Amino acid sequence: MLSRTADNLYWIARYMERADTVARLLEVGSRISLLPSAQGYRSEWDSLLHATGMAESFAHKYGDPVQRNIESFLFFDRDNPSSIASCITAARENGRIVRTALTSQVWDALNTAFQELKQLERAERSSLELSRLTDWTMRHAAMLRGAIDATLLRDDGFNFLNIGYYLERGDNTARLMDVKYYVLLPRVDFVGSGLDNYQWTTLLRAMGAQRAFHWAYGGDVTAVKIADFLIRNPQSPRSLATCTAGLTNHLGRLAKSYGRETDAQSTAQNLHAGIDGATVDAIFEEGLHEFLTRYIADAAGLANAIHDAYLSGEMR
Repeated sequence: MLSRTADNLYWIARYMERADTVARLLEVGSRISLLPSAQGYRSEWDSLLHATGMAESFAHKYGDPVQRNIESFLFFDRDNPSSIASCITAARENGRIVRTALTSQVWDALNTAFQELKQLERAERSSLELSRLTDWTMRHAAMLRGAIDATLLRDDGFNFLNIGYYLERGDNTARLMDVKYYVLLPRVDFVGSGLDNYQWTTLLRAMGAQRAFHWAYGGDVTAVKIADFLIRNPQSPRSLATCTAGLTNHLGRLAKSYGRETDAQSTAQNLHAGIDGATVDAIFEEGLHEFLTRYIADAAGLANAIHDAYLSGEMR
């Protein structure tokens, strides 16, 4: 497969997964803001910007983190390359470039999301509820993923799409957890309180993982159980363990296909070993925020290794 084609496929997946995560972040902020006592390390809305690394660019354009401005910045703002509108547009453009590498169902899922986005952008802003926008985004992201899984040949293109998905999803799981644990919780003495448990439950609900969590663990929702579920549990579809295992698997398939390994394979194996060998006690001893920050940095290193080994081309 041409590296340019591989690059486009990889970024289709990353952009759509990123749009899904931004929608989930908006849902977290919306639900937490309904709490009358939700006064976090920063405001619950400001915290979303810091977790996504967009605080500086937002402040430069909008100033104070007012909820309505943050909603616009994270959903509609084309000056923000990680807004939902920017991500869906970029994913569709990457798909247009490699149209012949996609099935009609995958292309239709991408193009339909883009066409409906244009309709949303023309609608009166006051008529669009945030819950409608986030549900719409998550639905289209799921439709694309379903079309990929159901119709694409299990070849190099399928591997690069999944590498993009797993890399972005692991990074986003870490960021979503960091929003909750580091920036939303008001004070240390709130740990284990009703507010703490409500925020954890809200995080699970926003990630679409509440029922799966209760199937796996049952009983009370605690920080230890959720950390285990979202970091170490290979049955959890969004856990770091699942994401790193998926990366190792699809990079391994590429190595077998091309008859050689690269730094990307060894970097992915090391990342997976670090998650697989971790214990919840060790994670909390290091500090959950510190652990997640380290994972995000290591995942960025893996992304660089994948790019150097397989990807080129100017489309991002």
